[in-house]
Amino acid sequence: MWWRRAPWRDGSGVLVVPGGSPEVPLEIAASYRARRRGLLGRDGIGGAMLITPTNSVHTFGMRFAIDVAYLDRSFRVLSVVTMRPGRLGLIRPRARHVLETEAGAMAEWGVRPGVRVAVRLTEGRNRAG
Repeated sequence: MWWRRAPWRDGSGVLVVPGGSPEVPLEIAASYRARRRGLLGRDGIGGAMLITPTNSVHTFGMRFAIDVAYLDRSFRVLSVVTMRPGRLGLIRPRARHVLETEAGAMAEWGVRPGVRVAVRLTEGRNRAG
């Protein structure tokens, strides 16, 4: 049907934030298994993780605080929150994707509500915004 799109797949890419911010290495978690694991068990991340599709996250079992950006279908940032380990995030009904990274990084990159980010794929067969 015309409104259906091919599903995302696990892979990697680059996050592009308008305004001259450097491109950010990106991991894409699209399968159930990859979305469920997310950043659990890690001590940090050298870029960001795109979790899709989802409209909420949690930090149970996390070892570090993270910034979470909720994105709509067109990759426009709806909100950005910082979550400490052991928290349950609110469901964002309009969100379709979530970006996660170490706390403080989103502000450095210029990711804030209203900004439209883009994803450029480097591995895997995915859809990009």
